[in-house]
Formats: sequence, structure tokens, C-alpha cells
Amino acid sequence: MTETDFSEPGRLLFAGPCDFIFASAKASDLPPIGPPEIAFAGRSNVGKSSLLNALTNRKTLARVSNTPGRTQQLNFFALGGAPGAERLRLVDMPGYGYAAVGKEKVASWSQLMRDYLKGRASLARVFVLVDGRRGVKPLDEEMFDLLDQSAVSYQVILTKHDELKIAERDEIIAATTKALEKRPAAFPEVIFTSAQSGEGIAEFRAAVAKLLAERNA
Repeated sequence: MTETDFSEPGRLLFAGPCDFIFASAKASDLPPIGPPEIAFAGRSNVGKSSLLNALTNRKTLARVSNTPGRTQQLNFFALGGAPGAERLRLVDMPGYGYAAVGKEKVASWSQLMRDYLKGRASLARVFVLVDGRRGVKPLDEEMFDLLDQSAVSYQVILTKHDELKIAERDEIIAATTKALEKRPAAFPEVIFTSAQSGEGIAEFRAAVAKLLAERNA
């Protein structure tokens, strides 16, 4: 099946209820294994909260702030059903690369992410958000390294599509695709999105619906 075939299932999936259910600040606080999970990672100012809100057609599911580094734990959301009967869980991971946060806090966040990624059987894929205006940076490469080492499937989602010209968009997609070519755990397709214009949101939802269908097959 093509990605287009999953447009309607994707729309319906994200049109369903979505509720905050759990927050984990350390590995011992992680919720029990349940429905499939998809996690969202990215630099602190990449627009992760805005994209989560756009995906779920909500304005306040994830906090949007002008101050990077607001997500300081793993936040779990139940999607497509009441908590306990949901079809999917969304996991908002702490943003990385925020220099104003102390080294101890950064180390704590890094350990939390490593612990979560290690052997989490319900984790279907990590979506790594990369700022489309800047492309893949060393901190993003470090996240790719961690995911490759953890053998966790991941896919890059470019953000801020509306802030680039057409030629620039093509260039950044090509450069991002090339950066992922030899990475063993990377899913090869890059999706370019905008939380403001809605560009790529339907495609993103379709990709998630396809992933869920393949996992449940």
C-alpha cells in the first residue's frame, strides 16, 4: 500500500480523543508496557510542542513556550481511546541542546532518554524533529547515534516548512536524506512539516497510521 492509502486512517486516528496520562522524570517512573508508543525528540526550540498540537488538532495538548527547555520529563498521551483502551501513546521527550540548563539537569535528561529507549518493547518509532531552516546539526547527529546504538527505528521530521523558499526546501530534504543514508536504524523517508500552515501534517498522520497497521498486522 502507498502512504496515500493511509490518509483517511491517519485523519481518523488523530481526530480521536487524546489525553495526558503520565509523566516520568526517571526510569523507575515509566508506565507499564501497554499500547504501541511513538516518541517525539528534537532540539529545545525545534517546535515540538506546536507540531504535537497540530497533529492532534489541539491548541494546548503540549505546552508551547517561548522559553526552550520546558519539557523536563517524558510526557505520555493516550490517543484514539480512553486511557487504558487507547490505540497509541504519544511520548513527548525532553528537548536537547538547551545551553541554559545546568549540566546536572542535562545529564539527568540524557539518562532518562537512554533508559526509556533501552528495551522499550512498546516503542514503535522515534520521530526526530529537525529545524528545516538549519538542517541536521551535530546535536541531531548525537541523537541519531543514540538511536542507532539502541536499535530503535527513527524517522526525521523537518519543521518550519513555511519559513523556507521552494528551492531551499528541496535542498534541505536532499541534504537530510543523504545524512541518513548509512544509518542502520533510520527510516529513509523525510517528511517536511509546518505547524503554522499545516503542510505535511496529513502525510505525517498517514505515516503513523501505516506504522500502526504494520505493527498490528
